[in-house]
Amino acid sequence: MKTKRYSESLENYLETIYMFGGEDVKSIDIANHLKVSRASVNNAINSLIEKKLVSKELYGNITLTEEGVEVSKKILDKHELLKAFLIDILHVNPEQAENEACGIEHVISDFTANQIKKLMKQLKNGSHK
Repeated sequence: MKTKRYSESLENYLETIYMFGGEDVKSIDIANHLKVSRASVNNAINSLIEKKLVSKELYGNITLTEEGVEVSKKILDKHELLKAFLIDILHVNPEQAENEACGIEHVISDFTANQIKKLMKQLKNGSHK
């Protein structure tokens, strides 16, 4: 299944909600984590509601929908894959790898991510195809 693409900003919101457990997440926690205003969180959440990726009760907490969980997991999986590739294969320091993986995860295709995963397996097994 091909992943739908969303803006880097919306993907960061999804990833943050997922990291906070995906259910009953408070707007203030998202704002503090992303270092943005509550108004920015509100605008982003409204956009994610329109896309059916989150749900929110009036004046309530935020919960990822089933599709929102799926998209969030894929973003986080790409992040972890890229971070591991940068650290383990390219020997980038962990702090720099974290920052760069955060940017790359939003533009890399599923195909390229899978190719990186295959390469890492090959390199760990000592086979180069």
